[in-house]
Amino acid sequence: MNKSLFLTGALALGLSLPSMAQTPVQVKYANTITAEDLTKNLTYLASDEMKGRDTGSEEQKIAAEYISNFYKNLGLTGPVNGSYLQKVDLVSTSFDEVNLKIGKNKLVNNEDFVFIGDGDMKKAAKSELVFLGLVSDENLAKVDVKDKLVGIWAVGVRSNDLVTKVMEAGAAGIVIVSMEGQANFDRIANRYKTLAGKGRIGFAKEVEQKPIFMVSSDKMGELFDTPVEELKEAAKSIPETIKSQKASYQIKKKVEEVESSNILAFLEGTDKKDEIVVISSHYDHVGVSSTGEVFNGADDDGSGTVSVMEIAEAFATAAKDGIKPRRSILFLNVTGEEKGLLGSEYYSEHPIFPLENTVVDINIDMVGRIDYEYQDAENKDFVYVIGSEMLSTDLKKILEYNNITYSDLILDYRYDAEDDPNRFYYRSDHYNFAKHNIPVAFFFNGVHDDYHQVTDTVDKIEFPLMAKRAKLIFYTAWDLANRENRIRVDGTNTRTDR
Repeated sequence: MNKSLFLTGALALGLSLPSMAQTPVQVKYANTITAEDLTKNLTYLASDEMKGRDTGSEEQKIAAEYISNFYKNLGLTGPVNGSYLQKVDLVSTSFDEVNLKIGKNKLVNNEDFVFIGDGDMKKAAKSELVFLGLVSDENLAKVDVKDKLVGIWAVGVRSNDLVTKVMEAGAAGIVIVSMEGQANFDRIANRYKTLAGKGRIGFAKEVEQKPIFMVSSDKMGELFDTPVEELKEAAKSIPETIKSQKASYQIKKKVEEVESSNILAFLEGTDKKDEIVVISSHYDHVGVSSTGEVFNGADDDGSGTVSVMEIAEAFATAAKDGIKPRRSILFLNVTGEEKGLLGSEYYSEHPIFPLENTVVDINIDMVGRIDYEYQDAENKDFVYVIGSEMLSTDLKKILEYNNITYSDLILDYRYDAEDDPNRFYYRSDHYNFAKHNIPVAFFFNGVHDDYHQVTDTVDKIEFPLMAKRAKLIFYTAWDLANRENRIRVDGTNTRTDR
């Protein structure tokens, strides 16, 4: 990008930019963000002793205490009635017994199928498995789904709405194919098997009799005794040609309370202190495997957590020197992201500071590694930024100005695409701010072989690159906190439904 043209354009758009005649004061404080400090904090939080910081675990609580004490030592305020912890009441739901039999085939949970629904049954239900294929009004007119288990084909599309439509048509339950290829299904099944016995963490809710079983495309073909390609063709417009099968199933559910907390640290601003800039990450991860291997979560999201801590230290150091931000800053480390963005959802529904006063959320989730796209690139100084221009035309411009002025990273926006098959926009905590029309920028390094594996360890983190990314976020946050006018919310959130 041509720097002079960008600056001219930015000035023409009315973005107030600092004088370049002398080194801006924020450079001094950005330089307190170091690879050495990031290494120190991450080495502790992502150590084997922390056992993967699983939501609700003792180790997660130890991590919360460590982070809270860090903020306390910086002189930041605990804004939850004097505390740094916002309690988040969760439950662990486990399904002690999930049985599914189709014809003479007794299927094995987390091998032949994955249970992704809800239910609690005293005795087994007997039914039929019918094939609907694609969920369309035409197919629903051809197949009687009432009180049946219904096989649906939902490859490459969002399945939630489809499941709802079929259940509303009277189905007793769903057997769904959402991806092709046995290997893809096996990866998910293995993850469910690893987490078996821990229970699903979430908010308490009434039991829904909503049995939903996910199977591979190959298994669906096997259940209907039909080759997969033939089943795919029938799915389009002739589902009635596929013979139904006898079925029975039973689900037994157990619910236990889980205590967890978001971590909040507050730096009050000066003349615009009622306006809040949020800098967020999630600090817990997924614990240990069924065989005792630790999911250290160094990149996901130890990297984001220690980046927030270092950025907080830079702001706190400036404040001790008498240079406080005009707007207030909330450093927010949330719980339960891996379980469904739970902590950020809880904060957005129970905010400590009014959401209407929240100017922006800068979310940091995985900023310590180099992904597949850049692993062979000559220039690896990159970061993905997601969502920065959806709700505010100012935010992306401010980010890019600070990048070309101070950081010179490659800002990659490819995952902003509305048809991004990875759906990264929906998969981290910024989402729960954006759905309330608060501008967001999500900083991310992309995925790699160690993503959600026990091999996501500290020794693989690119600390100098992580420090560069954290400095860019600091510069951007400094700008957002100190400019005369809060950024405009002049865009439209077109992605309100996960």
